[in-house]
Amino acid sequence: MPMASGRAALGARLPSAGAGFLLWSAPVYVVGGVAVGVLKRVAVLVAVPVLVLLARGASAGVIEGRVVAVADGDTVTVLDARKRQQKVRLTGIDAPEKRQPFGDASRQHLAGLVFGREVEARCPKRDRYGRWLCKLRVDGRDANFAQLTAGMAWHYKAYGKDQGLFDFTGYALAELEARYRRRGLWADPQPQAPWAFRRARREAAGGGVFGG
Repeated sequence: MPMASGRAALGARLPSAGAGFLLWSAPVYVVGGVAVGVLKRVAVLVAVPVLVLLARGASAGVIEGRVVAVADGDTVTVLDARKRQQKVRLTGIDAPEKRQPFGDASRQHLAGLVFGREVEARCPKRDRYGRWLCKLRVDGRDANFAQLTAGMAWHYKAYGKDQGLFDFTGYALAELEARYRRRGLWADPQPQAPWAFRRARREAAGGGVFGG
């Protein structure tokens, strides 16, 4: 499903490979095991103008309310305090489409995290479908990040410019760890990325817009 949002620290002490794969405690992502070598290389990114990247990740608005529907692994509906339904697209990730393998599993996993729960959505902008592009938090937990760690979504790097440096780094490492552990969709040796699935459908149909 197309889309893109803001954070993590790179200097955290790393546990051993056997000590839990990924932990998040605001504002630090702690990454263990295979991610250690990658983390060293990613640290070089700090040399770029960090303030510019962080500004790109800043949110323009906050939606607080209860999740009343989960359409798929990266799209939900939030009933806000004024009883308005707000369609929310989780930024930084792209979940399998409904007709793809793991599409339903991804939706169910996200529903288990947020359905019927009070959430806070930090939303910089809307996408071309009118959905809010948001970082969704439930009980202090980043639901977007949780989808990645469970192997229920890809990191949507094509929209990386819309993420802050810390979130981009943390999300990339979360996907890497899920791949290495073969969690969720990564149990498939050759999973098809949702953007490739959508492109194939467009080509088969002779153009048009599918999903996102």
